[in-house]
Amino acid sequence: MRLSDFDFDLPDENIALRPAPRGTARLLVVKPGKALEDRSVADLVDYLRAGDALVFNDTRVIPARLSGERLREETVVHVEATLHRRLGPDRWTAFMKPGKRLKPGDRVRFGRAAEMCELSGVDATIEAKGEDGEVELRFALAGAVLDQAISDLGEMPLPPYIAAKRPEDEQDRADYQTVYAAHDGSVAAPTAGLHFTPELIAALEARGVTTHQVTLHVGAGTFLPVKVEDVAEHRMHPEWGEVSAETAAALNAVKANGGRIVCVGTTSLRLLESAAREDGVIAPFAAETRIFMTPGYRFRTADLLMTNFHLPKSTLFMLVSAFAGIETMRAAYQHAIAGGYRFYSYGDSSLLFRA
Repeated sequence: MRLSDFDFDLPDENIALRPAPRGTARLLVVKPGKALEDRSVADLVDYLRAGDALVFNDTRVIPARLSGERLREETVVHVEATLHRRLGPDRWTAFMKPGKRLKPGDRVRFGRAAEMCELSGVDATIEAKGEDGEVELRFALAGAVLDQAISDLGEMPLPPYIAAKRPEDEQDRADYQTVYAAHDGSVAAPTAGLHFTPELIAALEARGVTTHQVTLHVGAGTFLPVKVEDVAEHRMHPEWGEVSAETAAALNAVKANGGRIVCVGTTSLRLLESAAREDGVIAPFAAETRIFMTPGYRFRTADLLMTNFHLPKSTLFMLVSAFAGIETMRAAYQHAIAGGYRFYSYGDSSLLFRA
């Protein structure tokens, strides 16, 4: 398929810069071959039944955007890094700007103040340089000490389409995190989960819906544009995920008993599909995944998918088109735009039934 097959016009006014109060966003229910339904996230309980299983991605977003200075001889250049993937106790890959002004061996000091000193910043060395401004950083700190420094100095890595319109602030530290986040490691939120409140989860459990956690640490590569016209040539950045043996067994039992698997977000869906065998049985998983789903992909795990509205020509719009059908999703997005639905990370949501 061609990249242009996944393009659509999206007015700026449909892009959400702040979220609706948690649990109050709109929900577009999409059943292939049936009329679209305009509902609320609070109505999710009406579409699930006893024996169904909700699958959440319990990753926690870290403040992974760091500002600093490249220190080379007498010249100083302001730089920005978005941490992307942890390689070791003191090593991360990151997307850095301005990429053309950086080279292996350069030293960078990250911190908030212009007059950064040893006590207010953390040093790193550029070990290697790749494509699209991606570099490998080796920090002067390691382990929990480095984690604390990143937490102290970093900012929440808001998506580019929000960051271009307003700066990150303290409210984002709460808004851009799910209520069930448990494991540090993501540089982007699993945004469908931002709609859930403890009360909504309790209402679903009272209905007989079970809840399960998996972990996929979302990387900054999720925001990179697809640059090839033939989408089969696109290569995903790796992301680390884990499905425990206990969770795999529980989800397999749900399927065996006639229940449905409902993935909250594309990240949990991508992880389950990475863990699934050809026969659809979900196996324990702890590895990196580069899985890429486009129309024609045969899904083996989820029956429903709750997900926000995605960018034109993005891998995520390709994924939802694979799940519910490309013509179905084109019509759903046209309806959402005309109806004033709010798009992207802080926007409204949709509930997709598998084609």
